[in-house]
Amino acid sequence: MSGTIFRGPPDGGLLIAPLDEFTAVYHRASGITHLLTEPAPQILAVLCEGASSLDVLLERLGRDYDLDDGTREALAARLEELVEAGLIERA
Repeated sequence: MSGTIFRGPPDGGLLIAPLDEFTAVYHRASGITHLLTEPAPQILAVLCEGASSLDVLLERLGRDYDLDDGTREALAARLEELVEAGLIERA
């Protein structure tokens, strides 16, 4: 997975609204609203700026956010969840 590139949806593909400890994410393509907790909204924010590998994403998130569990394994698991939900894709 280390060589895999991930990307967010096209511009305007998501509507994002913070709601206390949750973030509501409406995925226009599917018509589904997802309720996410950290670090998923932060991952989406970075990937909506441009495609990234797991290692680059981990470095960027670690620099920009205070991650409780900032390991490759934890990030890989969150990325898989976001792929399965259809919010990001492998490039």
